[in-house]
Amino acid sequence: MPADSHNAALSLLEDLIGKAKAAGADAADAVLFDGASLSLSQRLGQPERLERAEAGDLGLRVFVGKRQAIVSTTDRSKETLEAVVERAVAMARNVPEDPFNGLADPEQLATNWPTDLEIDDPTEPSAEQMIEQARIAEESAMAVPGVTNSEGAEASWSRSHVAIAASNGFAGAYSVSRRSLSVSVLAGTGTGMERDYDYSSKVFASDLAAADEIGRGAGEKAVRRLNPRKVKTCQVPVVYDPRVSRGLIGHLSGAITGPSIARGTSFLKDKMGEQLFRSSVTIVDDPHVKRGLRSKPFDGEGVACTRRNIIEEGRLTTWLLDLRSSRQLGLTSTGHASRGTSGPPSPGPTNLYLMPGERTPDELIADIKEGLYITELMGMGINGITGDYSRGAAGFWIENGKIAYPVSELTVAGNLKQMFLEMEPASDLEFRYGMDAPTVRIDGMTIAGT
Repeated sequence: MPADSHNAALSLLEDLIGKAKAAGADAADAVLFDGASLSLSQRLGQPERLERAEAGDLGLRVFVGKRQAIVSTTDRSKETLEAVVERAVAMARNVPEDPFNGLADPEQLATNWPTDLEIDDPTEPSAEQMIEQARIAEESAMAVPGVTNSEGAEASWSRSHVAIAASNGFAGAYSVSRRSLSVSVLAGTGTGMERDYDYSSKVFASDLAAADEIGRGAGEKAVRRLNPRKVKTCQVPVVYDPRVSRGLIGHLSGAITGPSIARGTSFLKDKMGEQLFRSSVTIVDDPHVKRGLRSKPFDGEGVACTRRNIIEEGRLTTWLLDLRSSRQLGLTSTGHASRGTSGPPSPGPTNLYLMPGERTPDELIADIKEGLYITELMGMGINGITGDYSRGAAGFWIENGKIAYPVSELTVAGNLKQMFLEMEPASDLEFRYGMDAPTVRIDGMTIAGT
């Protein structure tokens, strides 16, 4: 969005906030999203879907004392916006008070945020370019010996413009874009068929993996899974492929968000400052990664955000807080608020990643006599209160330090507290998802098989 468009969006929001205050609100903020997207899919060389969408949404949040109300609309006509103001103020007067509601104090606001994050690729692809990418990806996957069918290839592009303004003086806007390409194929025949996929997602088209590379990766992964075996129930080291290891730090981030800590519903509620991981482990949250998939200049409440070592030398250093949860805990917001137009802000991570270790993935498994290498997880058997962990899994069996054969129909179980303490990251960190981890080894997990 050009600077003049950003200014026009902020002017609209500031005018709306002024009307809300004139109508009786003590404070207010507003957020605006404008976006466009293009997506397509094909299967076996035939187009199945081609869609372009453009949408705009606006949300107004007003405060009457400690009472809060939110109203959103896609209609920006003068009459509708006046009705939004009237409805929001009326609603705020009739809801219960919440002592933790309110906007940021002036000293908490972002002022000089980074403008060089490179989170918006100005080039919009044509439908023809994306169709060609999908074609190459699927054909490359189907060309892999052993691949017998396709679930299709998909390509997508999107750009969003975000503007936030508040009666505490904050006003900021930025734009973000995303390009993605994926393909999923089947190998084998009959009841012995196996499925796998590969994909790439980046801010800039120039950083996207080559279409033939994505297709070839999907085909080779599917073929490797053919003729899986079952294993007996046992307790062995487990190695998580980067496609699934990132979920482990996702479980950590969910357990350290302010609302779960304030409610006392997290298994880490009393672990601040304690050793959760090995002393060699560092986990970083950085909203200012250049070309990062979750980068942003400020948070959803206009609060300054910055890089933090969530885990440093194995110790938990901070919760993930927005304004409301920070007030509940008697702390200060960490700048982790995210929001849409129809609900209040809530905290969550930005670019979250586990720093790499010293050993390569091959070195990580070299001393494992028997173990499991996981490439796929199913189900969400995580108890956020106790940390108990149980998920369906598939992957490969490790014998004498080498990947031996594919396995499936397993359940892997443990407790996240112990799993975190046992976790050893490999050296192969790549930034692919916005929440990233290298290959990870965890000893002593229970495998439920036959």
